[in-house]
Amino acid sequence: MPLYAYVCDACAAEFELLVRGSDVPACPNCGGDKLQQQISRISKEIKYPAMAKAWRRRAAAEGDLSNFSKAERKL
Repeated sequence: MPLYAYVCDACAAEFELLVRGSDVPACPNCGGDKLQQQISRISKEIKYPAMAKAWRRRAAAEGDLSNFSKAERKL
């Protein structure tokens, strides 16, 4: 299910909802069904280096060194 951003025409509430293709969302604030879909904001801070470090630590713990360079393998 994709995440969509909405603004309610009735109460001006801004919110995000996970919506299936056939579902008609309603405002969680007032229950209104007249919503304007907004362009979702993009996160400006992505922590890929931290994620990569965690993945490599997990791979090393499992004994898989294929994603490490030779220098990182300490051979």
